[in-house]
Amino acid sequence: MSLRPLLHSAWPGKANTPLTQLDLAFARTLNSLQASADERHLWLAALVSHQWGRGHACLDVHAWPDGAADVLGWPTAAVQALPSQLAEAVPTLPWAMGEHSPLVVQGQRLYLRRAWDAEQSIHHGLMALQHRVLPTPTALSPQLDALFAPDPSDMQRAACAHAVQHAVTLITGGPGTGKTTTVVKLLRLLQATADAPLRILLTAPTGKAAARLAQAISQARGQLPALEHAHWPSAAHTLHKLLQTQRDATPRLDADVVVVDEASMIDLELMARLVTAVPSSARLVLLGDKDQLASVEAGAVMAQLCQAPWLAQHTMALVKSHRFDAEQGIGPWARAANAGDSPTLQTLWAQAPQACFREGAAVSRISRIHSHDSDTLQGLRQAWTPWLTLLEPHLHGQPCDDAQALALLASFSRVGVLCAMREGPWGVNAFNAQLQGALGFADAPWYVGRPVMARRNDYALGLMNGDTGLCLLRWVHGEARLRVAFADGQGGIRWQVPSRLAAVDTVFAMTVHQSQGSEFEQVLLVLPDQPAPLLTRELVYTGMTRARQQLCVWAPDPALLITACERTVQRSGGLAALGDPRSTVAK
Repeated sequence: MSLRPLLHSAWPGKANTPLTQLDLAFARTLNSLQASADERHLWLAALVSHQWGRGHACLDVHAWPDGAADVLGWPTAAVQALPSQLAEAVPTLPWAMGEHSPLVVQGQRLYLRRAWDAEQSIHHGLMALQHRVLPTPTALSPQLDALFAPDPSDMQRAACAHAVQHAVTLITGGPGTGKTTTVVKLLRLLQATADAPLRILLTAPTGKAAARLAQAISQARGQLPALEHAHWPSAAHTLHKLLQTQRDATPRLDADVVVVDEASMIDLELMARLVTAVPSSARLVLLGDKDQLASVEAGAVMAQLCQAPWLAQHTMALVKSHRFDAEQGIGPWARAANAGDSPTLQTLWAQAPQACFREGAAVSRISRIHSHDSDTLQGLRQAWTPWLTLLEPHLHGQPCDDAQALALLASFSRVGVLCAMREGPWGVNAFNAQLQGALGFADAPWYVGRPVMARRNDYALGLMNGDTGLCLLRWVHGEARLRVAFADGQGGIRWQVPSRLAAVDTVFAMTVHQSQGSEFEQVLLVLPDQPAPLLTRELVYTGMTRARQQLCVWAPDPALLITACERTVQRSGGLAALGDPRSTVAK
C-alpha cells in the first residue's frame, strides 16, 4: 500500500493499517518542510508518531521484518501493507539530521525529538547523582541496629543503608513488601545521621497516591517521639503540582531529600522533569513496583530503570510480602499471574469457591464468578453495607460535617470494583449504571451518595487527577445543599460545588488503571468476555494486588484470564541499554 496518496487526502482512518489521522498529519507536516522521494521515510515518520501514541518511547526497527507485528501490535494483514526494507531507510531519514531535527536516530531506535530529549535528561541526571560521593556516617551501624534486626538478608535494612550513602536509590517491590515502612525508617535514619535538619519532600504522581503516602507518614509520626520527626514534612505533593508542569520552566526543588512513591506510574517526560528539578546536592529515592502497569502516557520508566545495568547497584528489590500469605489466598494468585504461570492459575481457578464477597470471610480469601446474575450485585451491596448504613441518615436529609464526611469516604473506599475496560457490558460505564440501581440510588446527575473521581488536575479547585469524593448534604448559609467532599490529605475535607466539577466520573466501579496507587480491603476484579489489547499480565497483577483481604475475580470466559497473564506489556525504549546500539523492550 502506498502511503503518499493518503497524505494528500482526508483519511477516514479505516485503511489497511491502524495508523491514525494524527500519524499521517505528522508525516505530512515533515514532508512539507523537507520533501523526501523515499516512500519509506513517510512510513517511518508516521510509525514513530503511532508508537508514541501507543505509549512507546521510540520505534524499534531492529526486529524488522519478522518482529514487526510484535513491535507494532498489528495483525498480520496490516503488517503486510508495510514496504519492504523499511529498516534500511532509517539512516537516510532527512528529518533526523541536524542538532534540532524533529526525529532522532540512535542505532536502530527512531525517536521523536521530545522523547529522545526526555530519555537523555533522565540518563544524565541520574548518572550525575549516582557519581556523587557521599561520606558514610560514623554512627551508621548503630543507627541501623536500632531500626532493624542485624540480618544481612533484610532488604529493607539494605535499602536504607544504601540511601544514606548514595544520592540515588530505586526501591522496587510488590504490595505489602514494606516500601512505605522502609521510607519511614529511612527518614528516621537520615535525620539521625545528618549534621543539620534535612529539608524533605514527599511526592507521588497522583493525588490519591500522595494522600496515602502522607497518611502513612502521619501515622508513623504519631508513634515516635517528637524530636525524631520534628522536621518531617506534614504533607505529600503531586508531581504535577510540585513541578508546575503547566509552565515551560522546570523549577529547582528546595530539598535535601526527595522521596517519590508509585514511581511506576511516572511517564517519560514527567520523570525527565523530576530528575532535572532535583538539586545536585540532594538525594533522590524512587519507590514503586516494576511489575505493575506502566504509566498511561509514554514510557515504562521504572521498569527500564530497574533493568538498567548502569543503575543495578542502586536498585534494591524487596521481595518478602508482609500482606499476603505466600501459600494461600491472594499471594499465590498474584505470584502466578505475575509469572504468567498458566497451569497454576488454572488450578487456582478450579479450586476457588464460586461466590462474591461473603461476610466474615477469612483474610486473604479469593473467590471466582463467571456468570452475570443478581447474586453478584447483592454480594457487592453486602460488602458496602457498612457504608450504606453510615449514609442512611444523610439520604433522608441530614447534612454532614467534616468528620462524618471523612468517615463516609473511608468506609466507601474499603471496596473496589475494578474493570479492565471502560466500554462494553463488562466495562466501567455499564457497571456504574448497574451498581447505581442495585444500591438504590436515583437516576440523576447529582444525588446524596454519588462517588466521583477527578479525571484531570484542576489547580483552581485544588483537585488532582484520581482524587475521589462523595456527594453529600452540607449546611450552607442555614440551608442543606449538595456539596462534594474530597479529603484534603491532611485530615480535613475540601468541599466543592457540584456544578464546578465538570471533569469527574462516577466511580462505584473504576478501571484498573485508575486504581493504581490505591488499596481496598475487598476487590472485585472484572474481566471482559472478549479478547482485548489492554488485557495483559500487568493489568491482572495490578488489579489483584489492590486487595488487602478479599479478592473476587469475575471472568465471564476464564480462558481469557489465563491468556491475559501470558501476555506482557511491551514498550520500546532505550533507558535500560543506553550505549547499546540496539533497542531494548521493557515490560
